[in-house]
Amino acid sequence: MPAFPNEETAAKVFGELFTILAADEEFTSKLRESDLSVRLIHTKPECTVFVSADEVAVGDAAPDEATVTIKMSCDTAHALWLGKLMMPAAVATGKVRIRGKVAKVLELVPILRPAFDRYPEIAAAYGIGA
Repeated sequence: MPAFPNEETAAKVFGELFTILAADEEFTSKLRESDLSVRLIHTKPECTVFVSADEVAVGDAAPDEATVTIKMSCDTAHALWLGKLMMPAAVATGKVRIRGKVAKVLELVPILRPAFDRYPEIAAAYGIGA
């Protein structure tokens, strides 16, 4: 059974996660310093999130262009944010596909560290279990 029952729940969970991160000055300053923007394309159910130093956009409001694009299923994203799946393994097995310069991807990973701390409580608040 999928972790996310529908697109609306996925958009709320991932939108809230990145909205909280974007409110953190350290997070946004690191994105700005690295000139990074990220487009996260989730499937099953569909949910797109765009994150930059100046904006978090979900769904149709998400711009098409970003310095890094990451595509994965919502179940894979759920496992990653819970720490049950490591990004290198997910990329190696094809569960996660990344577009963008490798150097930018490497800069992104440590910036996202706070998301791993916040995600479990956000998911639980929407009834998404571990």
